[in-house]
Amino acid sequence: MTPENQKKYDEKVARVQAAIALKEPDRVPITPSTDAFPIINAGFTVGEVIYDTSLQKMKQAVVKYLNDFDPDKTGGVGMVFAGEGPMLELERSKNMRWAGMPGDIIDINSIQQHIEFPTLLDDEFEEFFSDRTGWSLRKQTPRTSGLLEPFAKLRLGGMMGARMLAAQVSTPEFKAMLEDLWKLNELQQVYQAGVKDVNETVREMGYPDFSGGMAAVPFDSYSDGLRGTILSLQDLYDHEDEVEKYIEETFEQQLHMIRMQGANPANKGKHVFMALHKGMDGFMSDEHYRHFYWRHLQKIIETIIEVDMVPYIFTEGKYNSRLDCLTEVPVGKVFYHFETVDMALAKSKLKDIACISGGFSTNILQFGKPEQVKDEVKRLLDICAPGGGFIFETSSALSHVKRENVEAMFETVKEYGKY
Repeated sequence: MTPENQKKYDEKVARVQAAIALKEPDRVPITPSTDAFPIINAGFTVGEVIYDTSLQKMKQAVVKYLNDFDPDKTGGVGMVFAGEGPMLELERSKNMRWAGMPGDIIDINSIQQHIEFPTLLDDEFEEFFSDRTGWSLRKQTPRTSGLLEPFAKLRLGGMMGARMLAAQVSTPEFKAMLEDLWKLNELQQVYQAGVKDVNETVREMGYPDFSGGMAAVPFDSYSDGLRGTILSLQDLYDHEDEVEKYIEETFEQQLHMIRMQGANPANKGKHVFMALHKGMDGFMSDEHYRHFYWRHLQKIIETIIEVDMVPYIFTEGKYNSRLDCLTEVPVGKVFYHFETVDMALAKSKLKDIACISGGFSTNILQFGKPEQVKDEVKRLLDICAPGGGFIFETSSALSHVKRENVEAMFETVKEYGKY
């Protein structure tokens, strides 16, 4: 890294760190998440980037975005599954659609679409808790991946020896699955090399990447991965004991994973990303939220801080009624992102406790005009910037938005957001 880029890198790190510590940096940091926007801004389609296994198109898109707008962090290759098209095809996912997939099921510039359905059925709770490995192999994985369907016929246990197992895995279907798994692993190695290349390039340009891992609230894991939204909420009444048992089990696993992440010296000071999917206003009662959601989230936040990392809590949906809970964390250590929240209320409740961000609707970037963007940026800065503890981010990631509006947003934050 050149001395000039090192200086830029250090300034950006210090700017973000100061805001999280509730201090006033030289100006408000601007770190919007990006999905499809850098790709479209570079003249590519999302579909072609997903199928470019070299990741060179994604690299060009990221570099152009950084040069064009100079944010205070990079998102690297992001979460658009850049370069993963062939791997996605091999996996034959049953719960995801992606741009460029065979049949062009979704638009060529769409971000991925996830399809929610239960993988744990009503009559499987006993098997789920008594034989998790068997249930996962024979039930869950075949339901989510066409590649792994042969596992549905696999039978383990008892006095099974090598010959009996060999007979089961020597079918044409099983052999084909193993061959595709080998191909998948080879593609994954190529992908990881491409990601490393992109990350090294943007770091050399002077842009920090604060990504240090991910975590999840146990109830979100239960709802997202096992039962789906509707059934998981019904289960709070119909299967309360089973919900309780699962989330307590998963909770301990989460804490262990976080401590493992924190044991890596390279992760010190990095951000642990947590998207809150099922905790929004009205989704469950206040009593249920505190018992089935917040008490775990609170301890996860504290554990992330204990290992010298930063909890980056990405709330989804309205979160006004949950703000009092969000105050119950160590001071100057947490970074909250809001999608649809009264930002004045969030500032008043959290100004002396945690850094806040978000609250700037991407709708205005997609449908508004530059002057409207500038006015809304200034309004939000007037509310949230005083006293520090604010990072400018959009309500959701940048995708199909107007370039001139993104320019207006960055220019206004950098000029009007000075302290």
